[in-house]
Amino acid sequence: MSEEKKHNEEDVELVMDTTKMNAEQISSMEVAESARETEWTKPSFASKLFMGDFDTSFLYPFPEQSAEEKKIGDDFLVKLEKVLKMIDPEEVDRTGELPEEYRTALFEVGAFGMKVPKEYGGLGFTQVNYNRAAQLIASYDGATATLISAHQSIGVPNPLKMFGTPEQKKKYFPRLATRSISAFALTEPDVGSDPSKMTTTAEPIEDGEYFLINGIKLWCTNGPVAELIVVMTQTKPKIVRGRERKQITAFIVEVKKDGEYLEGVECLYRCDFMGLRGIYNGLMKFTNVKVHKSDILWAEGRGLALALRTLNAGRLTLPAASAGLAKQCLYMCTKWGKEREQWGRPIGEHEEGRQKLAYIASMTFALDAVTKSTSHWTDQGEADLRIEAAMAKLFSTEVAWKVIDTTMQFRGGRGYERADSLRARGEDVFPVERAMRDCRINMILEGSSEIMKLFLAREAMDPHIRIAGPMMKASSTFSDKMGAVGKILGFYSTWLPKQYIAPLFVGGHSNMGPLARHYKFVDKASHKLARSFIYYMAMYQDKLEKKQMILGRLVDIGTELFVMSVTCAYAKSMMDKDRSNKEPYKLANHFCELARTRVNGYFKSLSCNHDELSNKMADSVIAGNLEWLEEGIIKAGLADKKPLGTE
Repeated sequence: MSEEKKHNEEDVELVMDTTKMNAEQISSMEVAESARETEWTKPSFASKLFMGDFDTSFLYPFPEQSAEEKKIGDDFLVKLEKVLKMIDPEEVDRTGELPEEYRTALFEVGAFGMKVPKEYGGLGFTQVNYNRAAQLIASYDGATATLISAHQSIGVPNPLKMFGTPEQKKKYFPRLATRSISAFALTEPDVGSDPSKMTTTAEPIEDGEYFLINGIKLWCTNGPVAELIVVMTQTKPKIVRGRERKQITAFIVEVKKDGEYLEGVECLYRCDFMGLRGIYNGLMKFTNVKVHKSDILWAEGRGLALALRTLNAGRLTLPAASAGLAKQCLYMCTKWGKEREQWGRPIGEHEEGRQKLAYIASMTFALDAVTKSTSHWTDQGEADLRIEAAMAKLFSTEVAWKVIDTTMQFRGGRGYERADSLRARGEDVFPVERAMRDCRINMILEGSSEIMKLFLAREAMDPHIRIAGPMMKASSTFSDKMGAVGKILGFYSTWLPKQYIAPLFVGGHSNMGPLARHYKFVDKASHKLARSFIYYMAMYQDKLEKKQMILGRLVDIGTELFVMSVTCAYAKSMMDKDRSNKEPYKLANHFCELARTRVNGYFKSLSCNHDELSNKMADSVIAGNLEWLEEGIIKAGLADKKPLGTE
């Protein structure tokens, strides 16, 4: 089946009721829905989990690298580590610069060509080896990790590999592997998660042979140093069902040559952030930038779908980066826990200290499991990982923040003190403060945690929408609903009773040894999750998309069950190799015990919560009824400041 058939935009049918939406809201929903992958041609472990099907065949045997692949990764990491140590991350944090000679050395060792195929001069790494490198880099310097990841995971190499023509690959891949940094430009000053409002345009000229790009892009990571940028634009709209539908198209745009910006391209401002002080992130302006039609990626109007697929692949790097941070935290806290004494014994032996060490260790193990499983599944290419990738991003970035926060508390004042200050006083240079600032952005970029939950909820509901869609729409006619009755009865008459009966007979999983009880918990909970999804879909119908707190809890449950599954499988694979090593069991067991408590809490809060109370309180805030509560401060902001590029 061709990509265009799998993504026929004219077949988009919105599930939610649009009768009370304005034209702009309908347009936003149609643009977003048209960019979704609409077919599940490959199986998905997490998709099945949401449907009450705990398919352990995905987990056995737990994948691992071949000796040959491992050696390739091992050899590269040795060379990469030498290059990384050319810089002092604290100096990068102070100056905001990654020296040019350092970037050149990264090119020479092949760090920018890890995802570029070998036939074009790259290393052609598997996702596993790429993520091993990402973990190493992130454990040392967040700015370098961002530079390399933004270049390859969401910059030109990945979309070029996925959607480029042979001519485009031949033209750009050698440059990207050896000398040209790339970037990705989607966000605009007034456009975040709703790309239908995009204002950057690409107007055809010379009978469509060329396009002129005009617009401003915000938060373009690598933009100020990039030579090539994937730029998302609006092109000529299509008429679908009598209504105009916006078209978003991706172009490969050359923005620099010999270190100088080409005509019409400007970096208006290099953004400065709380953390990742050494990243090159800019406000980029395009004024009548002429681009040939041959530099369209994939096809005209397929830009948003390309962006979603690219971001999906890019998300797989974040678990590796999060694991790198967590491992660094584990090292720092273990050393500190042994050396720092309070009241006659090391702080790691006090119960408060032990709780923190246990949490960091088990979370690090779970992050390792998520990284390894999703990386291997990507390389195997036998599964649809859009849900797993989003879950991995959501879980890993949230956990990394909790781990660094726990580390900060464990280190106390020394955690809050800058590493340079620790060095000046002759103490261990543990960069907890910098790591905290650097990792906070991960819960926002490449889809915030909130957006991830909405994305996951939409994908989790997809099987039900395909079957019961007409019943969910308040605007469906009686005829539409009657037409769906046979399909609904045919599926739910057997599926729904199974979700109530199957948990009563959950058994097996004996091959998991002492971890079997956690698999039984996942098995039972998956049925309860499936029942809960259909219950709330039936209760709220097309209004469910507004119940973001309920959807978030359902997604959190599914994510926890997913991570429990791969963590236990990872521990089992390690114990099978060395039965005398009980530590993997202890780590997985501790993680799962904590996860079970969280899952039970999420289930309880589905019906016992304060959502409506909070919503009413928020209404008062938005209505301005609480302005009196703001008295007594000097109010921040520069409301009269004109944004750059709009003067």
